[in-house]
Formats: sequence, C-alpha cells, structure tokens
Amino acid sequence: MNQHPRDLSVPVTHIDHILGPEHAKVTVVEYGDFECPTCKQAAPSLKLLLDHFPGQVRLVFRHFPLEGLHPHALAAAEAAEVAGAQGKFWEMHDLLFAHQLHLKSAQIRSYAEQLNLDMSRYTAEMDDEIYRQRIREHIEGGKRSGVRATPGIFLNGVIHDVSAGMQSLFDEVEATLRK
Repeated sequence: MNQHPRDLSVPVTHIDHILGPEHAKVTVVEYGDFECPTCKQAAPSLKLLLDHFPGQVRLVFRHFPLEGLHPHALAAAEAAEVAGAQGKFWEMHDLLFAHQLHLKSAQIRSYAEQLNLDMSRYTAEMDDEIYRQRIREHIEGGKRSGVRATPGIFLNGVIHDVSAGMQSLFDEVEATLRK
C-alpha cells in the first residue's frame, strides 16, 4: 500500500505514551518538543480534548526535539522517558511544560525529585542515555510522516495543521465523531 507522505508512518502501539481509552474513535498523536513555546500552548488544549469528548479520544505524545533551536529539548525528552519508565511520564510532561524556561540539567533533576522518582535509577539512565535511541526513532517516524515543525499533530493518522490555533482540531474531532 502506498502511503501518503503526510500520513502517520508509525502506528500507535502499547509502547507509546497514551492518555484515553485504547479503542477511542479518535486518536490524536502529537510530535512535540518540551522547549517549543507552541507545544506548551497546545498541551492544555490537547488534554482538554479528553474532557470535552470523554471516552472518545485518546492522546499520544511522541518526541520531536528540535535540537538546533532548543538546546535543552533532548535532555527534557530523555527525562520524560526516564519518568515514564517509572510510571510518571505524563506528570513529567506537565512539569517540563510548566517550567519550560527552566530546563537545565539540575532543574530537570529537581522535577524528577518532585515526582519522587528513584533518583539513583534516574541518574544512571540519564547518564547512560538509554532512551536516546527511542527518541531518535520518534524523530525519524515524525520526519517520515511529514513533520517539519512542532507541534506535529495527527488526527486518526492524518496530519492536521494547527498553525492557526487549536479550534480547528476540536472542530475536526467533533466532525469525525459525528460520522
């Protein structure tokens, strides 16, 4: 099957970071960067989709750190993965966006401490960069799917332009649910 270059190239699986029911009618995938101001603005709206359409939407987050623009984005993504391995991905996700202007290594470490992560494990996993390959795979999957900037949003596998704001995404989700 030929794939359109703006379709999601990597299907959602159990290893993704997901909020919402597995069999939701609508799946929204975000390729995001914790240092991206637009991603920070989009985060509450994306979570609001879950409240606005209860049981009908699931939200997936994948990493797309724009390292050339955002010097702390890769380390923030790695810290989110370390937190995720300890069952606290979304909590770290929220802290990183809440403190977006404070993403130096020591500051990120303090967020891990706030979440009561196992800090010896955190240190070892960050030092060994054990999640870097997973993040690189997210980036490559995003590029194959046509993501060039963040946030890269997909609605049921098709890229959705949110450059004019998030209302269009809410409208499209509503239209999809009416079908």
